[in-house]
Amino acid sequence: MSLRLFVESPLSAGLEFGLPEDAARHVQVRRLQPGDDLRLFDGAGGEWQAQVTRMGKREVDVRVVEHLPADRELPFDLEIALGMPTNERMDALIEKATELGVAAIQPLQTERSVLRLDGERAARRVAHWQAVAVGASEQSGRTCVPVVAPVTSLSTWLAAQPDPAPHAGRFVMSTGTAPALARALAPATGGRWLALSGPEGGLTADEEAAAAARGFARISLGGLILRADTAPLAWLAQMAVLLSRPA
Repeated sequence: MSLRLFVESPLSAGLEFGLPEDAARHVQVRRLQPGDDLRLFDGAGGEWQAQVTRMGKREVDVRVVEHLPADRELPFDLEIALGMPTNERMDALIEKATELGVAAIQPLQTERSVLRLDGERAARRVAHWQAVAVGASEQSGRTCVPVVAPVTSLSTWLAAQPDPAPHAGRFVMSTGTAPALARALAPATGGRWLALSGPEGGLTADEEAAAAARGFARISLGGLILRADTAPLAWLAQMAVLLSRPA
């Protein structure tokens, strides 16, 4: 299979340019040579056939040949906001969420969060997580890369949410008694669905209540207790199945 790489700059047929450092490193690791094919995507839809034109010691030049239609994205937006689990688990969560088709990921600082980030350290972790999402998109065949938003507090994030409309498509995963996801789905949300999930130990009762006040419907994913890095993935998988069923 051809090497697939994400490029942030818009692509077009005939364009010649040097690959960004990380992408160039992938080409060198795969030992591609001038004339070898690869696939590029810029998040604008589909992907592009390209060829290596020059291999330097650290630089790799390519020429874009033609656009290739590809439609592998979900026909609806699934977004997750979560109390961050510890670093290694957050890395794996972002990788798997990307493979499952997530559109956006919001890392949150909550009352029970074990991982505490702020300032420059938070910015570095978000940049790292965005790179994880890029790599997972390249590997899985996606033509878009989910956005990892800057770390913020749950209270600040909730306050910034728009006023809920009927059938707003917002869910909060509850550790208490709550209806199953399939029973909580509303008929129409404009194609955007958002889930809030807690860290290790879950959200507090006050945090759940604050989310409910902003239009988040309490839901359950089943009778088992899921880890902080498992629950968002279970929600993504269930939503992809439920929303893909014939009406």
